[in-house]
Amino acid sequence: MGSFRIGVLAARSATSVPTIRYYEQINLLRRAERRAGGQRTYGEADVERLTFIRRCREFGFSIEQVRALVALLEDRERSCMHAREVAVQHLADVRSKLEQLRALERGIAEFIETCDTTCSSGPAADCVVLQDLTRANRERSDP
Repeated sequence: MGSFRIGVLAARSATSVPTIRYYEQINLLRRAERRAGGQRTYGEADVERLTFIRRCREFGFSIEQVRALVALLEDRERSCMHAREVAVQHLADVRSKLEQLRALERGIAEFIETCDTTCSSGPAADCVVLQDLTRANRERSDP
């Protein structure tokens, strides 16, 4: 089956060699066949699988989600709705993270605004922003 080495697979799939080895180690990618000298060999199916995995990772799917999607790809009996369910859950996670980032953005903007309105360009130890960060129970909401 294998007809080229790991460097060629890496180039053709736009994936690094260490990443390929890692995916083999965690059984996300099949273990490569070996030549007599012990060199790994790969084929077109490996390029397709690795490209699929890389694209899933680019979309931010976790390793376990990728594993589930790979299993769906291999199982002709399961409905594509299972892939949709994985994507729906991932989208919900992304939206939740976006909300957390927006809250963080608001908190940092408040610190900057406080600095802009109260800063006297004095010693850093007297900085309102730095003092606010040291208080455990501050009045503004946590980011």
